[in-house]
Amino acid sequence: MYRLLIADDEALEREGLEWIVQRMMPGIFQVIHAENGRTAIERAEEHRPHIVLMDVNMPGIQGLAALREIKERLPDTKFVLVTAYDYFAYAREALSLGVKEYIVKPAKREQIVSTLEQLILELEREKRKRADELELRHKVSQLLPLMENELALMFMVDQIIDADAEQLSEWLEFPLDEGCAIVIAFPETIHTWDRRKIYDGIRSFAKTQGSSCVVSSLIDRHMAIFLRKVPQTEDKIWMEDVKQYGEKLCALVERQFSFPISVGIGSSQHRVEGLHKSYFEAVFASTYFEYGGKVCHFHELKQGDPGMNSQTQSSTIIGTEQRSYVMSALQRIREEREQQTFTVLDRAKSYIQRRFTEEISLEDVADFVHLNPHYFSKIFKQQVGETFIDFVTSLRIDKAKALIAMDHLSLKEVCYEVGYKDPNYFSRVFKKVTGVAPSEYRGQTR
Repeated sequence: MYRLLIADDEALEREGLEWIVQRMMPGIFQVIHAENGRTAIERAEEHRPHIVLMDVNMPGIQGLAALREIKERLPDTKFVLVTAYDYFAYAREALSLGVKEYIVKPAKREQIVSTLEQLILELEREKRKRADELELRHKVSQLLPLMENELALMFMVDQIIDADAEQLSEWLEFPLDEGCAIVIAFPETIHTWDRRKIYDGIRSFAKTQGSSCVVSSLIDRHMAIFLRKVPQTEDKIWMEDVKQYGEKLCALVERQFSFPISVGIGSSQHRVEGLHKSYFEAVFASTYFEYGGKVCHFHELKQGDPGMNSQTQSSTIIGTEQRSYVMSALQRIREEREQQTFTVLDRAKSYIQRRFTEEISLEDVADFVHLNPHYFSKIFKQQVGETFIDFVTSLRIDKAKALIAMDHLSLKEVCYEVGYKDPNYFSRVFKKVTGVAPSEYRGQTR
């Protein structure tokens, strides 16, 4: 039900308009009355009407003045001027306030109803547009973490299929001018925790710190954040800011999950290649916790730390153990990513094989494995070697061939049994796949 505010200093006019509306458009409007401009403003604030019928000439605050104030507070409200005078005297100001309709007293019922119906159509269009925009934002919000993880993995692994760092960074509003990597190394005990909760907690922290960033997924005991350097920031200040960022991360995880982490920070670098290098440095620096620290900047390792002798420093930077840590971490990322992809696809294929004789869509399967449909379609084609439709069609035609060979069902029954609703369409698809029509195939199998 829509809310309609009728503002007129004449009670008979208000009651007459309400009578027309309720009689000719029953059940559509809740009607609110206002006898002057001030009351109209107060009632508008209280009831937030969808449509306002505003008399121009009222005592106290005039109609246009009241309309202007209501418009400032309720910009989506539709306004109709009601006047006994020449409308054009008010046209310029009314148009500036977004008024597109007017009614001259005494108004015919048909004009009132036609005007209100037109405004309802506008409200409905705007409502659908908002719903579409919300749906789009919802889909984008689902897709962004996937794109973000893809870009992070490009910085980390440097081995992404069909990926364009420039395009991804533009979509994610993460310029590749200058930034650094932060690596979070978790203890073994992380495997006993809710990994999703840990990932969400760290990602939420990163996104509320004010700096543009890209956050990777949590792989094994390894997670990375890529921070963009704030333009025109001095290097020394930037280093201090990032160090404090790491300390806040440590405190957050300790407070929320009650276990310690090690944070390594790479040097500031440019472009994809630079962030890839910064990531390697951050991985090295994250091993510093073995010598008693929680946050370590790679720059400190290069310069030498007062608490570390030259031999320890050298072994930290170039030692075999640390190099092995880096390579094993990257190998775990590759293996985990591949395993995640194969696991998702195995679940998807199993789901399709159970349901292919029913009405099944790519969106249904993507929802089952909790992936965005576009992203699911992409990895399905890459890993399976054929599209979702071709895969389903192949399953249906194989089953159809088996049923036809058994020779106990009519071709129409076979069509329905394998998931098609139209025998003619089934026949066309069957011939396209096998090269012969179903009836010919039956003849060949006898």
